[in-house]
Amino acid sequence: MKLKITPTQQEVLLDDDEIIISKTDLAGRITYVNRSFMRVANFAESEVLGVQHNIVRHPDMPRGAFKLLWDTLKQEREFFGYVKNITSQGHYYWVFANVTPDRDASGNHIGYFSVRSKPSKEAVATMQAIYQEMLGVESRTNTANAAAASIEYLQSKLKNLDTTYDRFILSLNERSGS
Repeated sequence: MKLKITPTQQEVLLDDDEIIISKTDLAGRITYVNRSFMRVANFAESEVLGVQHNIVRHPDMPRGAFKLLWDTLKQEREFFGYVKNITSQGHYYWVFANVTPDRDASGNHIGYFSVRSKPSKEAVATMQAIYQEMLGVESRTNTANAAAASIEYLQSKLKNLDTTYDRFILSLNERSGS
């Protein structure tokens, strides 16, 4: 059962060279977190192991963003994205995430490996505006179709910019000097 955490307006910043690492099984249950995860998210390891990774999902994140992540991973492709997460105290933190399939020594797909770093303020501002627009689309759409509708909105926006999701996200990261 996911904890009920009330969001605050307090931001937690990652250190410039800090890397958050976590691993999940195929169903998204956490199997490993590093000390940076525990420090920033303010959870003890025992509180998150075996728990769905969405324990840190902030309500300001559109459902479409996570559908896009899972659709990408199901295609055995790595995912890059900017994510606003929530801490155990309700504070928030932004990350630039790279999520990849995790394999055992025999090459069997056993879960997912996520590496997250501090994003630039410019990238966060850009994505925050896009996510607010996606949330607006989702709020005007029935629950069953909300995630797909916000992805459709995002794809339309990217088409108007003459780019793809991956190129857009990576260009934000490159512009930030990360």
